[in-house]
Amino acid sequence: MPLRLYNTMGRTMQEFVPITPGYAGFYGCGPTVYNYAHIGNLRAYVFLDTLDRTLTYLGYDKKHVMNITDIGHLTGDADDGEDKMLRTAQERHQSVLDVAQFYTDAFFADMDALNIRRPDVVCKATDHIQEMIELIKRIEANGHTYMAGGNLYYDVTTYEHYGDLAQLNLDELKAGAGKRAVVVVDENKRNPHDFVLWFTKSKFENQALTWDSPWGRGYPGWHIECSAMSMKYLGEHFDIHTGGIDHVPIHHTNEIAQSEGATGKKWVNYWLHNEFLILEGGKMSKSKGHFVTLQTSLPAEKGFSLKDKGFEPLDYRFFLLGGHYRKQLVFSLDALTGAKNGRAALIQKIVKLAAKENITLTTGKEWAKGEADNRTGLSESANKHLDAFKAALENDLMTPVALSCISKVIKDSSLSAKEALELIDRMDSVIGLKLIESSAEEQKKVIELEAKQNVAFDHSGDPEAAEIDALVAERVSAKKNKDFARADQIRDELTRRGIVVTDTPKGPVWTRA
Repeated sequence: MPLRLYNTMGRTMQEFVPITPGYAGFYGCGPTVYNYAHIGNLRAYVFLDTLDRTLTYLGYDKKHVMNITDIGHLTGDADDGEDKMLRTAQERHQSVLDVAQFYTDAFFADMDALNIRRPDVVCKATDHIQEMIELIKRIEANGHTYMAGGNLYYDVTTYEHYGDLAQLNLDELKAGAGKRAVVVVDENKRNPHDFVLWFTKSKFENQALTWDSPWGRGYPGWHIECSAMSMKYLGEHFDIHTGGIDHVPIHHTNEIAQSEGATGKKWVNYWLHNEFLILEGGKMSKSKGHFVTLQTSLPAEKGFSLKDKGFEPLDYRFFLLGGHYRKQLVFSLDALTGAKNGRAALIQKIVKLAAKENITLTTGKEWAKGEADNRTGLSESANKHLDAFKAALENDLMTPVALSCISKVIKDSSLSAKEALELIDRMDSVIGLKLIESSAEEQKKVIELEAKQNVAFDHSGDPEAAEIDALVAERVSAKKNKDFARADQIRDELTRRGIVVTDTPKGPVWTRA
């Protein structure tokens, strides 16, 4: 079965046919580094990482390019609102570039914590101003622009296919142009959907970063950045462009118009978009001043981090992979607790699996392209498991099914422990949960504890032993019955009494701290 992806352009599932056989070039919209990434932002990069890892698993050579927007991005995608970068710089009393570097470092710290592979190319907008200017000159030469109020605009009515991605009607957009006095903030625009390619000092006169250009000293519009940088590293026609679903109606629609307006040919073959992460109270937004980070502590009035709530970054990755990237995912601490317990249970099962054949776990293997799906020397059962796993990936990156394949491997008694562990490691090369490495750490804890207690865990003479044994047993029962609230309540009670419970292949054991 070939890889099939849902193409937002046309809203259909399509077989992935790369421009160059065996090679995939893809571009993913990166962060605007004016604040910490919230966990909703990070969903996009776990999705991108899954795509990257899947292409490697399926044997493709690939080039993954991601931008860093470090110039400034208005609070509205349609050229309205204040400049996010400038606002943060003023609040922090720092330069724009210092702010950008600080939040870039914070972003990549989150990426590393989530075990997200670095893209092959990470490109900063400030390093590619000349490429943007040259691309704008081509767009202008092809008759798609006009100057008004000191800024250079793209006239969307000059591009026949404007709005195809978002399924907008160009005739309706043209008809709406006459109503701009009512609906348009920028009176310089001929059409409410026109957008700026280059701002000059006539707008946002206090802009921190400006450059000389044929249209005056100023700075580029947001949309032109992605077009210029993707073309530099992937060429004028490449395979895949990704981003959040919110990019479809404006940002990606405008990217297509300007890119194809410059080259006169098709720009991207496949458009992939991840859905929102929804809080119980609605979509997460930094502009509201209250959001959730992965691991950076925030003042209580601004939000909180998952780390401060006792979660590890890989708990969050496990949570995200449990939903398909094209489906909205509702986030709550209860849901994340379920994911945390699910990941912990999976690790415990792997430790028990290794114990069957006295296998010492270390770290996962670094699998080269196509190597994790090499079937040489595998049993018939192992091949069936890999077939199911591969089919899940090829069905538009169906990670919930791919995750379930790991559990099925653990339960398959026809597999030796050694072969099962190898299959888990192969699958985890895409899932990215560090399962073997995490299980090795847990195995080491168990071994050290057993050695320290001489395996027996003799509690004779402890006056509370029977009561504690009963609580430990009740916690096991509560977890088995998915009564996680009671299990957590018992854990807290044991902790208060100075009791440390460790799960081992032989069952839970306890000691006094």
